[in-house]
Amino acid sequence: MQQPSSDENADLLADTIHALQSGLTAVPLSQAMTTTEAWQQQFLQSGQPELQNIAREIGNLQSILSSGQLDGPAIGRSLGMLGAQVTEIMPHAPDDRKVGLSQLSTLLLRLGGELEADNNGR
Repeated sequence: MQQPSSDENADLLADTIHALQSGLTAVPLSQAMTTTEAWQQQFLQSGQPELQNIAREIGNLQSILSSGQLDGPAIGRSLGMLGAQVTEIMPHAPDDRKVGLSQLSTLLLRLGGELEADNNGR
């Protein structure tokens, strides 16, 4: 499989941020699965352990999303874990990706926390 170009990576990052900014309920499940699959493949092929850890968490999120019964707290925990993992890799990212990764991490942590908090209050 051919590695995506830097421009394709930038587009995927921008598209993911835009989708998350629209709100989780605005993202069709099929689009979420396609996007997470694209990220997972990139990270698995990277050869970098920290990126492969993110790929494993993306696989966990995909399992939760495809289980048939959406579990808000489980989705929230997974998004929060992904946000924390993205934060950990930011210092090693190319300079032109750091702002986008920071936005992505912030969104994942916020949305994950909101999903966990919404259910805990019920």
